[in-house]
Amino acid sequence: MTVDARMTQVPTADRPPGHGPRTEAPPTDAPRTDARPAETPRTAAPRTGARDGAAADAAVRRAELAAFLRSRRERITPEQVGLVRGGRRRTPGLRREEVAHLAAVGLTWYTWLEQARNIQVSPQVLDAVARALLMDRAERNHLFVLAGVADPLPDTECTGVPHAMRQVLDQLSPFPAAVQNGRFDILAYNRPYGRLLCDLDALPEEDRNCLWLAFTHPGWRASLVDRDATVRVMAAKFRASMAEHVAEPAWKALVARLTEASPEFREIWARHEVVRSVSKTKIFRNAQVGTLQLVATNFWTGPNPGPRLLSYTPVDEESRQRLVRLAELDAAGPEQPPRTRQGERPLAGV
Repeated sequence: MTVDARMTQVPTADRPPGHGPRTEAPPTDAPRTDARPAETPRTAAPRTGARDGAAADAAVRRAELAAFLRSRRERITPEQVGLVRGGRRRTPGLRREEVAHLAAVGLTWYTWLEQARNIQVSPQVLDAVARALLMDRAERNHLFVLAGVADPLPDTECTGVPHAMRQVLDQLSPFPAAVQNGRFDILAYNRPYGRLLCDLDALPEEDRNCLWLAFTHPGWRASLVDRDATVRVMAAKFRASMAEHVAEPAWKALVARLTEASPEFREIWARHEVVRSVSKTKIFRNAQVGTLQLVATNFWTGPNPGPRLLSYTPVDEESRQRLVRLAELDAAGPEQPPRTRQGERPLAGV
């Protein structure tokens, strides 16, 4: 008797059906090797109502997940993640294939997620999608909850500055202080810091990044007494921090932006220098009060490297008096609270 053994494909958590290993199904009329007669176990009939209810709940959850992913994808511009906009785009934000490329996941899998297909997705795929779509802590948590998957990295990311930290910044005046992340984004700052190297309030939010300003802003660059050494060290620190974020769109976008804007950055970046962040004396030349010698101190508010409160304290009495003078000059303007990035959500653990 000839048996037609059918070939089946077994999908895995990270590979769409159609790309899995090929295995043979056993013949349906294969002889039994057990000499004992087969017994049919008695089991209770499944409760159809409960099973249908669970399936309906799962379908609703998948639909919500699909809508959430589409909304996150459509809010991001190609420029935000270092992509070229190209020709005419029929959809707002990113295309599905661009998200799949940024996340390094299969286009089929990502498409099925947005189509609310009944598929199983690994935590690694969800993590990659969350990073590609620039999700903050709350959005990432929402993604994993909708997918019914445990987040492998709970409570490790900081994207906001709580009110208590902003109060600390304010109380440090006249000493300049700011909260920065590992990418050198200035998340919040007090008034002395906002006037130390340039007028930060006058800059658009996307330009409030120390690395960007050190390579592109004339006023900021003029305030760095030892500019050449400073920008080299900053680029080396950034490369060291980026090792843990090398595939994340926001980090790649900043490198692409700097590479396009600054020949000096391109030359330094090509050296692949790395250095750890350490506290040291820095010398600034402020346009209003003159030269300041300050000690930079990092107070880590999360994993190192990561979010930190950076404060500058004077080395000598002359520098302290000049900081006081800078604060007095600034006090002539309207009193304002410490600055933060627009749209920030205060998060625990900062």
